[in-house]
Amino acid sequence: VGVLGPWLCDPVASRALPELASRLAVARLNRDPELSRGYWWDAVLLPEPCQTPQAVTALLGAERYAAGLVGPLNPAVCGAAELLAAAWNKPLVSWSCVGDGEGERETLVEPMPAPGAVLHAVLSYFRWAHVAVVTAPQDAWREVGRGLAQEMRARGPPVTVVTPVGTREEEAGEALRRVRRADGVRVVVMCMHSVLLGGEEQRVLLEKAEDMGMTDGTYVFIPYDALTFPLPYHRVPYPILANSTKLRLAYDAVLTITIDSPEVSFHEALRQAQEAYEIPAHIDPTQVHPLFATIYNSIYFLANAVEATRRSGRWVMGSSVAENARDFQMEGFCQPFSVTEDGDVNVPYVVLDTDGKGDRLWPVYGLEPGIRGLAYRGHSVHWPHSSSPGTDSGCWFESGSICNGGMDASFVLLIFILVSALVAAGAALACFIRRRIQQAQLMKGPNKIILTMEDLTFINTQSNKRVDGSRTSLAGRSTGDTKSIRSVTAAPDTTNVAIAEGNETPPGANSHLPLLLLLFNQQGLVASVQGDWVWLKKFPGDQHSEVKPATKLAFCKLRDLRHENVNLFLGFFHDCGIFAIVSEHCSRGSLEDLLRNQDMKLDWMFKSSLLIDLIKGMRYLHHRDVVHGRRKSRNCVVDGRFVLKVTDHGYNELLEAQRVPTPTPQPQERLWTAPELLRDAALERRGSFRGDVYGIGIIMQEVICRSAPYCMLGLPPEEIIEKVARPPPLCRPAVSADQAPLECIHLMKQCWSEQPERRPNIDQIFDQFKGINKGRKTNIIDSMLRMLEQYSSNLEDLIRERTEELEIEKQKTDKLLTQMLPPSVAEALKMGTPVEPEYFEEVTLYFSDIVGFTTISAMSEPIEVVDLLNDLYTLFDVIIGAHDVYKVETIGDAYMVASGLPKRNGNRHAGEIANMSLDILSSVGTFKMRHMPEVPVRIRIGLHSGPCVAGVVGLTMPRYCLFGDTVNTASRMESTGLPYRIHVNARTVAILRALQEGFKLDIRGKTELKGKGVEDTYWLVGREGFTKPIPTPPDLLPGASNHGISLDEIPAERRRKLEKARPGQVLK
Repeated sequence: VGVLGPWLCDPVASRALPELASRLAVARLNRDPELSRGYWWDAVLLPEPCQTPQAVTALLGAERYAAGLVGPLNPAVCGAAELLAAAWNKPLVSWSCVGDGEGERETLVEPMPAPGAVLHAVLSYFRWAHVAVVTAPQDAWREVGRGLAQEMRARGPPVTVVTPVGTREEEAGEALRRVRRADGVRVVVMCMHSVLLGGEEQRVLLEKAEDMGMTDGTYVFIPYDALTFPLPYHRVPYPILANSTKLRLAYDAVLTITIDSPEVSFHEALRQAQEAYEIPAHIDPTQVHPLFATIYNSIYFLANAVEATRRSGRWVMGSSVAENARDFQMEGFCQPFSVTEDGDVNVPYVVLDTDGKGDRLWPVYGLEPGIRGLAYRGHSVHWPHSSSPGTDSGCWFESGSICNGGMDASFVLLIFILVSALVAAGAALACFIRRRIQQAQLMKGPNKIILTMEDLTFINTQSNKRVDGSRTSLAGRSTGDTKSIRSVTAAPDTTNVAIAEGNETPPGANSHLPLLLLLFNQQGLVASVQGDWVWLKKFPGDQHSEVKPATKLAFCKLRDLRHENVNLFLGFFHDCGIFAIVSEHCSRGSLEDLLRNQDMKLDWMFKSSLLIDLIKGMRYLHHRDVVHGRRKSRNCVVDGRFVLKVTDHGYNELLEAQRVPTPTPQPQERLWTAPELLRDAALERRGSFRGDVYGIGIIMQEVICRSAPYCMLGLPPEEIIEKVARPPPLCRPAVSADQAPLECIHLMKQCWSEQPERRPNIDQIFDQFKGINKGRKTNIIDSMLRMLEQYSSNLEDLIRERTEELEIEKQKTDKLLTQMLPPSVAEALKMGTPVEPEYFEEVTLYFSDIVGFTTISAMSEPIEVVDLLNDLYTLFDVIIGAHDVYKVETIGDAYMVASGLPKRNGNRHAGEIANMSLDILSSVGTFKMRHMPEVPVRIRIGLHSGPCVAGVVGLTMPRYCLFGDTVNTASRMESTGLPYRIHVNARTVAILRALQEGFKLDIRGKTELKGKGVEDTYWLVGREGFTKPIPTPPDLLPGASNHGISLDEIPAERRRKLEKARPGQVLK
């Protein structure tokens, strides 16, 4: 016997001691005379890798090691194992290979009931149908979970969640959240090693469930692995429950289903084997995994099947062993087994639970072989917080029935019929109410389409006077003026005329009738509705007592037609038995009126604009399957923007819906009618798309020639209609080639072709006419508006450009102003506010001038002097930008800078000026004049600190000036200094030393300052960390001046120029 399993890669499974279990089984078999007749039993361990692909590969070598196989434990390998065992014709005993296979399972022997069947029996007892399966991440457990879910679904209960979980809390939390989100889950089956036997994944899962509050009785957790072995429970404590309070509380929500050991427990059976010296004495029975018993039982089960085959007289091979594995009893390792004649294995099972506070498991129910349901074992289930999971419908556990949540199918069908009837009745009632609401909305509200005299204010377009439709407007009329009316049908496309008769108004007659009589006797029937002008077109016929529903439906369809070139229908006028269509009023009248108005000049652009509007309006109608049927120039209206709009569309359909007899048209009204329509009265009433195209062609002739149809023929309308209806000869208008583009005339002639199929459709007409205008938008008002918009856009761009230029110039001005004055002073001057003089307690001033500047000026041209000063002061300006100082002014070669004003900076002003002075002195050492580079430029610098007053002086060219004795003293410090020297007053020295920034000072000694007397002064010679080179001051020869330049430094040509500038002076 080869025993397959993950004995090397799964530490929990390896604790089942498979080698010891198999050797114990074969040893007892070889000693049993009933099971060893003619056969010698031996066992070999065949390790199974934990990864499915490698496990399948390992199966291939099992043939040469064993005549029968026990295992594998991984259900994913079962398919390959069954096929190989069938090919080798060797028996395969496995408790993991469960399913519905047929042919490939001919050598498979199942040594115990299917775990899914046992679980289904327990769930059926408690009526827990909705199941979630949580598996360990290993391949074997994942496949166990998938197989269990398929088996449970096949038996009826829905498995809504199958999810893996690892040993990390995050994975456990995510899996439990999926379970919580699932609908109605009662049971969580844990396909993983039991925590009682060392399963880490189950420990993490249960402790996380306790943290998430899922062990409060809402869910019950069932370990799957205990279904395959006899878990000890007789007086067996589990230390892991005693050592972890959280796990003990969580395990209160766990029900354990395991194989029962009625007489001898698993641990007792192991001890008995030890006492019989069948297993080593050093083995601790409490540390052996109960899967030990399952391996033992499987080998014994195989031996009984082999013996039954031998007794039947058949050859012992895989298929015969599988067929004879029935109708026998055997004593397992610690429980009895029995097999029915059908091959069903019976073994006792028990349901275990904790008491909520201890570390032991107690039997609560038993599942005995052959007994339907569970038997009470003396202990009640301890539900957490005395709350058990809810129950589901029993139909989930009835084979052959469709479960719908617990209700009987006939009852559900009855409910469905009743609900359907209620829905149908509700829908019918809703439709009825909706129609009534819609009818009410047609009479009032924003969607109102039926208007009365109270809604209209009639307008006499001849006198521009409004005639109010209310009763008060008739108050001045005498009763004798009230007349009855008799409808007289006028031309169908003109307003019907009401003729007054001299009879007295009968009692109860409507007092609005005289007003209607007056209005409908006028050619233009115009009214105002809420301030908007509308046009009324009266229906022919006698008094109309009501607006028929078909008319309302037809009108609602026409009212939804909205296009720029289609006149909008607004509603009906229905009052006093008079019925009329209300549409938008167009102030320019009809196209016929516009063409006959000789005061209106029409060029080709104007005409083409009208024609393209006509074509676009008809194109819109045809695309919506609306046939006009009454296409003529008086049914085209022009609004105030000279946009042509198609009107009177659908008029024949409204007449038919209102059941108004269609009046016979007059000959002059049929000049636009196509020949095929003239020959068929019924078709003429309906109209056709090709007939509309014919009418467009006749209107094109009207627009091009600016005359009535067929006017050039000089024939009466009756004769023209007769000739058109009965050719030959073909009767059509004559248009000369110089009146319009040839393409337009050719298109017009195509539109009035005799054969309808030869006429172009509306899309072809649109494309051809657009080609005639080369795609240009020809509407006059739109062209004018487009030009105005373009001009406005250009003007906006110009204004934006000028504004940007103004802003740039303003920024330049502000920048220049801030360069001349302090920013705060500049802002005050721009605002027009006076700048008050300001007193500063202490500032440091800087003065410098060029040594021998007078001599240099005498030797240079004026422009060269300007270049010299500009180059030098530009260099200074760049340097002072890196310091907190303010440049006050430059006078000739003198350069004045202050720190501590206009913005105070504490006592840092002396340090800022000192650092700036060192930078300036360093830069001057390398400075060269452009016109005399060989002559050095030497400067004297004087510094002094003290109070001063600053303010703006003057209105024209205002200057920011400093006043006070500090200014004079700073100037004296400069004038008494030496070239390449920074002369510093004692007050400034005191501040520099207080700053402690490492300034290097040498005492000069007593110096006489004009107006100040004799004072101690100092030289600033550097600063710690200042590495820039400082020019070396020149040596002073006895009797030499410190305010000039030595003549030896002046070039010869420049010296001659100096001699000319100073004649009579002795130059040395």
